[in-house]
Amino acid sequence: MVNSFDNNPPHKVVVIGGGFGGLYAAKTLAKAAVDVTVIDKRNFHLFQPLLYQVATGALSPADISSPLRSVLSKSKNTKVLLGEVNDIDSEAQKVLVGGEAIPYDTLIVATGAKHSYFGKDNWEEFAPGLKTVEDAIEMRRRIFTAFEAAEKETDPVKRRAWLTFVIVGGGPTGVELAGAIAELANQTLKEDFRNIDTTDTRILLLEGMDRILPPFAPELSQEAEASLTRLGVIVQTKTMVTNIENDLVTLKQGDEVKEIASKTVLWAAGVKASAMGKVLAESTGVECDRAGRVIVEPDLSIKGYANIFVIGDLANFSHQNGKPLPGVAPVAKQEGEYVATLIKKRLEDKILPPFYYNDQGSLAMIGQNHAVVDFGFIKLKGFLGWLFWLLIHIYFLIEFDNKLVVMIQWVWNYFTRNRGARLITGQESLTQLEIDNSSNSYTSANNKQPINV
Repeated sequence: MVNSFDNNPPHKVVVIGGGFGGLYAAKTLAKAAVDVTVIDKRNFHLFQPLLYQVATGALSPADISSPLRSVLSKSKNTKVLLGEVNDIDSEAQKVLVGGEAIPYDTLIVATGAKHSYFGKDNWEEFAPGLKTVEDAIEMRRRIFTAFEAAEKETDPVKRRAWLTFVIVGGGPTGVELAGAIAELANQTLKEDFRNIDTTDTRILLLEGMDRILPPFAPELSQEAEASLTRLGVIVQTKTMVTNIENDLVTLKQGDEVKEIASKTVLWAAGVKASAMGKVLAESTGVECDRAGRVIVEPDLSIKGYANIFVIGDLANFSHQNGKPLPGVAPVAKQEGEYVATLIKKRLEDKILPPFYYNDQGSLAMIGQNHAVVDFGFIKLKGFLGWLFWLLIHIYFLIEFDNKLVVMIQWVWNYFTRNRGARLITGQESLTQLEIDNSSNSYTSANNKQPINV
């Protein structure tokens, strides 16, 4: 067994990933007698729970992002490196970033997860997921471009396809997206167009299980569905998507197969671990589950390597109730803090009990004045749930300026029903495109080549 903990400073801790797990590990080690190196391919920490608000124009990317160097600037024992880890040499205890080898005594891997299409990766072209800033900007582009395209379309059938939004996955992300798009169509954009009535927008939320928000208590799932229905969202459970192609979504409900014409399909159905799980498996022989998550020990280390820890969405921790912990921010945060504390204890020749996740509950926003909150011992819905949702998300934002900006923006949105970040940007902005009414596809104004949306 490899175990390099010793009392000869400086003990080198390398953290791969600046998400919730990696960031909270680094912050907890801020005053420890160790040298910390945080490596991330992005120079910022992203508050993923609010990505859907970027995708629907309520917030801008900078509102929910914090530069890692700024967040960790007061941690004098910590440096930040911008780069992508290519490999891990577990025997030499080095991580490879480009052509540079960075040594470690303790390694914390917290590279998260990405969306999974369950083996149908070609669907990603037609149905973007929501894990990164780029995903949110692309999703925002598609949502608002759909309304612009519908405004120009004269064929009622094609216009209906532009005004039909299909969201695959009835978890918190799917529910929040559906509610936000419904508010866009019914309130924010209602007076902005002349040729279309945005309240004619169809929003379909598809879930394979028998209810939306499966991790929540059944009564909160029912409340969420009722709230979405009041907003005009069509919720379809026990529904499996069998194909997404050529602006058609093929569904299977029992023995019945349906096709829905939609120009905007959004994916919120599943995730898989980042590629770093495979890198670790090849380097250490550690076992990974079907989703690519690394099987970890009760202390979040990996088998045979007491100085390598895997936390957050990349870890499969099944020691608490026999099931992997959910891929949510509180899990990653608590795991990061635990591993950092464990490192400090070991350097003092002390021990720490196995990791135990303190479930702080689940939350989902449905729309203005409507949210569901499941704390286990107490369940909230409606306005009170919405208020708790707001307070908790403000609290967990990393920097004070983010908290202030988001709070002001939410207050403004609440009273004006306006969303000021409704920008169409990304691969092709609408100013660079013209709608080809004959085929109803996007074409470049310069070369007339079809562009996939």
